[in-house]
Amino acid sequence: MTRLLAILLSAAPLPALAHPHIFIDTGLEIMLDEAGALTQVKITWTYDEYYSLLITQDLRIDQDFDGVLTSQDRERLTGFDMNWVEGYNGDLVARLDGIPLDLSGPQDPTATLQDGRITTTHVRTVAGTPDLSGRVLSLFAYDETYYSAYEISLPVRILPSSVCALDKIAPDIDNELEQMRQMLLTINADADLEENDIPLIGARFATEIRVSCPDS
Repeated sequence: MTRLLAILLSAAPLPALAHPHIFIDTGLEIMLDEAGALTQVKITWTYDEYYSLLITQDLRIDQDFDGVLTSQDRERLTGFDMNWVEGYNGDLVARLDGIPLDLSGPQDPTATLQDGRITTTHVRTVAGTPDLSGRVLSLFAYDETYYSAYEISLPVRILPSSVCALDKIAPDIDNELEQMRQMLLTINADADLEENDIPLIGARFATEIRVSCPDS
């Protein structure tokens, strides 16, 4: 998160197009059944200190600022980020051999506060429980509008342990930023970016988690 934030803050005059407001460290647990089929994905989000402070103030929790949640605080905090509008994809895209997978809404939410940062988890069930044998699963955590920036900096695991290979493929941030600069140079400085059909860019900064499984 630190490197990406530094790059974006130095990328003037890009803030209107590529300036995340929320930074989220992300982890994934890819859950398989006994036959090696994909059943669920557990997602962990740890929010940046500033956004965490805004949420704790808005929900009126940890009012003594000791970082310790009461049972009432924890109940109020749990699920605060799970009230998804219809059609929202939960900022997670899953593909199997390039074909999108259907994921359920969030289940089993948890929330904690530690060192001034809120961490939440939720589980999403994968429709059809697809067999991964001989196939490639790709997971991308991103907000297409880039209002929120997700970085896969927390653990990524396959549970239970598996013979599948797990790879983390980072985007070429410098190259993506340069392409955005070149695009902006073609637009008048006083133009309305929305009227110029500026594309959604979140996917361009998304890390791919790739799971490759051998034939059974």
